[in-house]
Amino acid sequence: MTVIAWDGRTLAADKRSDYGGCIQVVTKIHRAGGCLVGGSGELSFVLGMVEWVRNGRDPSQFPASQRDKDDWQPTLVIEPSGRALMYERTPHPIRWEREFGAIGSGKQYALAAMRCGKTAAEAVAIASEFCPGCGNGIDALALSE
Repeated sequence: MTVIAWDGRTLAADKRSDYGGCIQVVTKIHRAGGCLVGGSGELSFVLGMVEWVRNGRDPSQFPASQRDKDDWQPTLVIEPSGRALMYERTPHPIRWEREFGAIGSGKQYALAAMRCGKTAAEAVAIASEFCPGCGNGIDALALSE
């Protein structure tokens, strides 16, 4: 129930959260430890990952909630160099080699939009038009700020 998009310069996300069938408006992307961080899924798990990044990404301190084989949340970390890293169930990330990427339930729409030249924020807006789990506004963080 999210779309987070990275276009090589900006990380953007929708603001919709479903809490027990009620729509809430939340922030899904953050600055932490010199990085941009965004996650899809249970927000409390994602915020644990934000704190882990803020505290230096020590592998021995990787959040226990992320290690659950059935209940982890994908977390995207954009380093100051622009390198995009996807954390799943371990402190060992997957490096994205493309110049853009997306996660969440609206990722296919966002990926297609960015492939057609749209920015991350524009891609989130397009995904929010088509994916019922996305919407309620857009947050965007530029890497260079």
